[in-house]
Amino acid sequence: MGLVAVSGNRTCTENIQKTKKTKNAQTISSLILIKRKVQNCYEIFIRSKNRGQKEDRNGDEPAILETEDLDRQGMFMGGGVDPDTISLASVTAVTTNVSNKRSKPDIKMEPSSGRPVDYQVSVTVIEARQLVGLNMDPMVCVEIGEDKKYTSMKESTNCPYYNEYFVFDFHVPPDVMFDKILKVSVVHSKNLLRSGTLVGSFKMDVGTIYSQPDHQFYHKWALLSDPDDITAGCKGYVKCDIAVVAKGDTIKTPHKANESEEDDIDGNLLLPEGVPAERQWARYYLKIYRAEGLPRMNTSIMANVKKAFIGENKDLVDPYVQVQFAGQKGKTSVQKSCYEPIWNEQIVFTEMFPPLCKRIKIQLRDSDKVNDVAIGTHFLDLRKISNDGDKGFLPTLGPAWVNMYGSTRTYTLMDEYQELNDGLGEGVSFRARLLISLGMELLDTSSPEITSSTDVQMEGIPNISETATGKVEEFFLFSSFLEATMVDRKIGDKPIHFEVTIGYYGNENDGVVKPKTKGKKGDGDEEETELINNSSEEEMDDDGDLQSVATTPPMKPVITDRNYFHLPYFERKPCIYIKSWWQDQRRRLYNANIIDNIADKLEDGLNDVQEIIKTEKAYPERRLRGVLEELSQGCRSFLSLANKDQSQSGRTKLDKERLKLCLSEVEAIGQQAKTMRSQVKKSTVRDKLKLAQNFLSKLRFLAEEPQHSVPDVFIWMISNGKRIAYARVPSKDILYSSIYEEKGKDCGKVKTIFLRIPGKKGFGPAGWTVQSKIEIYLWLGLSRQRKDYLSGLPNGFEENKLSRGPGLPASPPISLTYMMKQIFQLRVHMYQARSLFAADSTGLSDPFARVFFSSQSQVTEVLAETLCPTWDQLLVFENVELFGEASELRDDPPIIVIELYDQDTVGKADFMGRTFAKPVVKMADEHYGPPRFPPQLEYYQIYRGNCTAGEMLAAFELLQIGPNGKADLPPIDGPTDIDRGPILPVPLGIRPVLSKYRIEVLFWGLRDLKRVNLAQVDRPRVDIECAGKGVQSALISNYRKNPNFSTLVKWFEVDLPENELLHPPLNIRVVDCRAFGRYTLVGSHAVTTLRKFIYRGADKQANNWSTTEEIIVVSMDSEPSFKKVETVVKLDCGSDAVVKVERSAPSPCPCVLTTNLYSDIKPDDSPVKGTKKGKGKKDKKKPAVDPYEKKKPKLDELKVYPKELESDFGNFEDWLHSFNLYRGKAGDDDDQNVTDEDRIVGKFKGSLCMYKVSDDMPRDMNFDSNMGMFNNIPSNDPINVLVRIYVIRATDLHPADINGKADPYIAIKLGKTEIKDKENYISKQLNPLFGKSFDVEATFPMDSTLTVSIYDWDLVGTDDLIGETKIDLENRFYSKHRATCGITRAYAIHGYNVWRDPMKPTHILAKLCKDGKLDGPHYGPAGRVKVENRVFMAPTEIEDENGLKKQTDEHLALTVLNHWEEIPRAGCKLVPEHVETRPLLHPDKPGIEQGRIEMWVDMFPKDMTAPGPALDISPRKPKKFELRVIIWNTDEVVLEDDDIFTGEKSSDIFVRGWLKGQQEDKQDTDVHYHSITGEGNFNWRFIYPFDYLMAEEKIVISKKESMFAWDETEYKIPARLNLQVWDADHFSADDFLGAIELDLNRFPRGAKTPKQCTIEMVTNEGEMPMVSIFKQKRIKGWWPFVARNEDDEFELTGKVEAELHLLTGEEAEKSPVGEGRNEPEPLEKPNRPDVALLWFLIPFKAAKHLICDQYRWLTIKIVTALLLLAIFALFIYNMPGYMVKKMLGA
Repeated sequence: MGLVAVSGNRTCTENIQKTKKTKNAQTISSLILIKRKVQNCYEIFIRSKNRGQKEDRNGDEPAILETEDLDRQGMFMGGGVDPDTISLASVTAVTTNVSNKRSKPDIKMEPSSGRPVDYQVSVTVIEARQLVGLNMDPMVCVEIGEDKKYTSMKESTNCPYYNEYFVFDFHVPPDVMFDKILKVSVVHSKNLLRSGTLVGSFKMDVGTIYSQPDHQFYHKWALLSDPDDITAGCKGYVKCDIAVVAKGDTIKTPHKANESEEDDIDGNLLLPEGVPAERQWARYYLKIYRAEGLPRMNTSIMANVKKAFIGENKDLVDPYVQVQFAGQKGKTSVQKSCYEPIWNEQIVFTEMFPPLCKRIKIQLRDSDKVNDVAIGTHFLDLRKISNDGDKGFLPTLGPAWVNMYGSTRTYTLMDEYQELNDGLGEGVSFRARLLISLGMELLDTSSPEITSSTDVQMEGIPNISETATGKVEEFFLFSSFLEATMVDRKIGDKPIHFEVTIGYYGNENDGVVKPKTKGKKGDGDEEETELINNSSEEEMDDDGDLQSVATTPPMKPVITDRNYFHLPYFERKPCIYIKSWWQDQRRRLYNANIIDNIADKLEDGLNDVQEIIKTEKAYPERRLRGVLEELSQGCRSFLSLANKDQSQSGRTKLDKERLKLCLSEVEAIGQQAKTMRSQVKKSTVRDKLKLAQNFLSKLRFLAEEPQHSVPDVFIWMISNGKRIAYARVPSKDILYSSIYEEKGKDCGKVKTIFLRIPGKKGFGPAGWTVQSKIEIYLWLGLSRQRKDYLSGLPNGFEENKLSRGPGLPASPPISLTYMMKQIFQLRVHMYQARSLFAADSTGLSDPFARVFFSSQSQVTEVLAETLCPTWDQLLVFENVELFGEASELRDDPPIIVIELYDQDTVGKADFMGRTFAKPVVKMADEHYGPPRFPPQLEYYQIYRGNCTAGEMLAAFELLQIGPNGKADLPPIDGPTDIDRGPILPVPLGIRPVLSKYRIEVLFWGLRDLKRVNLAQVDRPRVDIECAGKGVQSALISNYRKNPNFSTLVKWFEVDLPENELLHPPLNIRVVDCRAFGRYTLVGSHAVTTLRKFIYRGADKQANNWSTTEEIIVVSMDSEPSFKKVETVVKLDCGSDAVVKVERSAPSPCPCVLTTNLYSDIKPDDSPVKGTKKGKGKKDKKKPAVDPYEKKKPKLDELKVYPKELESDFGNFEDWLHSFNLYRGKAGDDDDQNVTDEDRIVGKFKGSLCMYKVSDDMPRDMNFDSNMGMFNNIPSNDPINVLVRIYVIRATDLHPADINGKADPYIAIKLGKTEIKDKENYISKQLNPLFGKSFDVEATFPMDSTLTVSIYDWDLVGTDDLIGETKIDLENRFYSKHRATCGITRAYAIHGYNVWRDPMKPTHILAKLCKDGKLDGPHYGPAGRVKVENRVFMAPTEIEDENGLKKQTDEHLALTVLNHWEEIPRAGCKLVPEHVETRPLLHPDKPGIEQGRIEMWVDMFPKDMTAPGPALDISPRKPKKFELRVIIWNTDEVVLEDDDIFTGEKSSDIFVRGWLKGQQEDKQDTDVHYHSITGEGNFNWRFIYPFDYLMAEEKIVISKKESMFAWDETEYKIPARLNLQVWDADHFSADDFLGAIELDLNRFPRGAKTPKQCTIEMVTNEGEMPMVSIFKQKRIKGWWPFVARNEDDEFELTGKVEAELHLLTGEEAEKSPVGEGRNEPEPLEKPNRPDVALLWFLIPFKAAKHLICDQYRWLTIKIVTALLLLAIFALFIYNMPGYMVKKMLGA
């Protein structure tokens, strides 16, 4: 009874929803738990389950049974189905439903990692601040990997300003790119001879930058630290912008913050979100214990020689481990000749924490005399082994084994896959495993015993116990090959066998490896628990000596068709089994599996919801609620399961911390999903879907286990001893657990695997061909869990075992023989495909499809020259033999592979893509009828490599042939159309229902057609075709004279499916008609979706606009920040009551332009402010006439678009669409999703309109017999237009010269006109300010594409293109958004913002109303105007040059135009007065921005009044100023010299000052000698003339960069006055004592007396009263000199009394003064103590000082010694004579 109810209910719910259900993985547990009791009822239930009406997908699977409580199940079977749990088919075959015996195949063939990609890293170094050191000459070095670039050197400053831009280009795989370290360091006084001293450096890996929002840091401060002295603290800051762009990324210029915010250094540090500003130093200890499982080989050439001489007695490998982290390398000692090396060493890195480098690279290498090679590489991702949350943990790992994968383990002389061992690409076999652990401690840098350098150290560590990583258990891997088909024909002629390996077990080269530990057998207590779980151990016990079987027997393939072979397994399926011994860390894998399981369900559910939204089916919110419900249940089950087996040995700190983390995160996700479920409404589905995607990525991240346990399983296909192709299966996916949620998703299931080519050869087209498709069954678990390892196989087989003699237990089977087989007929209904890959040079293909099922294949017919073939063909596969029970096959048929090829006349067919499908199965005893049959057509996504390459519309049914043979099968209707011969069409019940549509085509013209086979296109024609019908355009008789069509509109009628999603594409082809009736294809375009062109009759409701009159009061001079718009609604035409509704309108634009076009456009900013050039300030104040007008004159603004204008106005395709025409083969690039620019050969301009034709179709009111639906369309006759191009500036240009700069100029091309503004190039500038306008005359349609390029001027050779942008002027000209000349915010007849359109606002408004058939405009009294039912108000007076008032309606009309989008029916947004920012692209580097250009274009038809002169937007000229600085006195200057003679401290003081960036204009005072008190008197005048831009607050200097420079380069630098105090020395270099830098725009006011002048004026600027010399003009006072002491703190080193006086250039000329103390207006001499007699007195003073004070004892000692010496000399001298006297007795 319940069953009947369910089918009835089910049908009605499905009729309502037209939905269907997909897999729900709890079904498997239901099978296990409910087992046989429910089995019978269960099968009936499945059979009676109905299929959805149309969208149901192949594969019926068990219903959703909650196994937790059977009462719920009873309720479920009796009651109706909960709509939330019913899932919907996906349109793509990728989410094919899979039930319990098969797992989901992976459709993408190509490994995505390892393929090189284009990257561009751009770094702008803006300035540095607070650099530590005295009087340094700093330069900044930026290095990425090996590339280094330097800024220029700035002299004598601690806060240099650079604003230099560097670009680094790379072409490497993503992993390599993101591991590169970007290092910014400041070097002091580097020159040709010396390398300079490092002040400090900052490093971060490129991956961190790429993971930022928009892949960039903008205007952030990098904190410098000294790597050699970690106790030193901060060494200064460098402000920079860093962006990383991969191909296809666009850079967004962030919104410009104001300067003061950016000067807050601590708030803008160059650190990712969430990293604390104060980073500490830390030590990272990586302990490396030992390795095992190294491949038996030596990669050097000497190995063979050694082998010959020494014999096989030594291990031929000398391993060591090299570790790289944060740009540093450390390595262990080398263990000579050792396959199982033991190091017990630790490598210590010192680096900041948290580090800005994500990965530690651990590489096992073989030391060799010639060159060391990598054996294997492993990356430790710090994000996975630490957590920065509140309850987070520091990085920790292990002790744990990590597995390394790389090239094959076979020994070859030249390893062709060596790069796999370096960690590039997916490893194709196990290389070794390494026992490591990682710990970390934070350092207290203040403690004295810390070593201050960051060099890598290596230390020994004690050995680790055997059990530390867990108890060794025996694992058992079983696999059975059920089918091996699609073997590539190149290898089909030799016998083939398969090898399965897990770690170093099973590999032919390694032989059998037994574990070293003896405790293989389970201990007693474990046996007991196993017995309680009733898995008897009898046969599993004594097979310790069981040999593994790791390869299938070789077999010669049999031919399937022209391309593929298959192995004739038929009934007999070979098996392999391997025993291996690993540490038992299954818990890690189980937890990962549970999370993965939740994530897989979530992903399928979200894909479903997206499909429902995409195909516009009903109730996506119900499905999303179901998905969230399932997610919160999954999270609950994880919480209950994950906490088990916690006492297991070998648990590490990371295990415990990760468990805590996973529990809390999963719980949080479950809670959020629960609360979110109640908030899902129809309106919020999309937002909630985005949030659910975040859950998915979080779950995927949590599922990745950083500590490995069992290595992955590799399956190799070996032909004739050569390894051909492989597949890698993660061990966790096939790991067995008795608890369903913990089991791997492919464990005990049949999995379809496509074998791939290893290494680099697998990239690109070679890797897309299938080497072999295998159906394989895999099971991995502990040997003692082996009871059920065969239970997942299709039933009906017998095991064939090796006999092992009497009394020994049987081994696992070496093959299975299937007794049962079922015979089927497969019917494949191939209807059509669309958006296929262009495989021929014409830009089209000749596609056919090849369908594989089991070991048979068939092909469709070839359709010539199309990307959207409609085959409409039925392929019948007879006598398909499938093994296994019928019921299993019904639920779980094998998959069908469909491959698309392009037929070539010569050579073999080109591969175009592949997809999978599952057939709908009908058993012999089932009725062929609704709801499951006939099956419905569905779209399947086609993949080519990793990229989508079209869709295929097809249906598949698998029909069992019963005992009566084919008589029971539904009949196949024979061919209906005789001309197709034996080809069967798709039967009626399956093909879509058609209705008659009319398609109208607007033929406008063809543009930019390139040559075809070197001949120009002269007489083109357009052919439109859809579903076999079509229409041809008129012939263009002379393309060069007029490329437009003479007949504008044609139509044709065609039968199309009722379901809009099944509409075939419409093909547009352009052919060139040559002489003698020949035709050449020029290019083609397929409109894949016609939905946007379907005309849906005017909705009566939509037009029912509110009929109240709205009065919109727009005050013309409202504040830009926000406008009050009063809406006055008249309640009734008769009554006078007026209700005022105030609503605030947003400001006109986020980036408001004020004060002048270049006002705050600094060379490094985004264009945020700026208005029209001009003297806005000088506008006379208008007397307030109107209540709405403000008193203060306001600057008019224009809107700055941060991107192209087209992006805001739908490409101006409001009625005229551009269709790109393609020709030539599509690129085999890694991302074919980017349409290849090179293939575009022109554009077809026109439009389409389609609608259903029915006999009673009322003629629509706007239907014109001649023009169809396309009425109100202008004529397409040629028209002359004046095009005026304004180019303001370019930003971030790609450097074109060796010096890292460029000399840009503008080039403009429109039709035949080319303008190259070469003489006005801007020297050595990457952010040039052009400020130019160009007038070009053009004739549409001949000259419709405007190209604006920026070239780099070169003295010698041709100029290089930096980048260009193309603008389609024609679409702009004809667009209803009126993009000819922007509408200003205000109307003026004079001044800087004069109205520049030849048509006045009133004319424009009148024309728009007439074209739109609108009522109005009616100008009323009191400044009102009415259009349709809208009333606008505005001022009505205008002032001319002489200040006279005149009445005018222009303001009113302009107000309506500015609010035109509010007008009913005809309204749309009109293009405002604007500046657009367009990316510059280079043809050789597609997709990577080469800079941007800011510009706008005005167009004026020549048949109207001529426009006024062009606006002057030339850049402002800097104003001349002169700064006079008088140094009066100094005080308290530190005394630097000890007088050697007199011993007293003194200084010979002088003051140096300069204003511009470099010190080329430095001036010194004279020297005040011998100041003993630190006082100095100077009365000395410095004079600094400079050019200054007020708006930008920058000084402009022009100078030659070097003596070899051809011309001067213009620099803009901040206005900062530098004053320094020095001690003059005669013989050695002068000593620097102190300095102060004053920013002339804001600096502390000088103190009145020296006492009040303190160091606070520098250190605590924020609280001091600030002044600007540009406002004050003259300031006198005392300022402190400061320098840094040894502890890097500022100390006061003197005070200076100075007077600053600023004059304009004219004032300075009128009152000149002299430098120093010279005429004119000389200063008086300073009153200094007399030092004239000093030189005369000095000797006496000095002698007294030396003898009496300083060297008294030394003097005494010397005198004594001299006396003694003299006595001794006298003694020697007199001795002989004295002795002679004595002897002679004289």
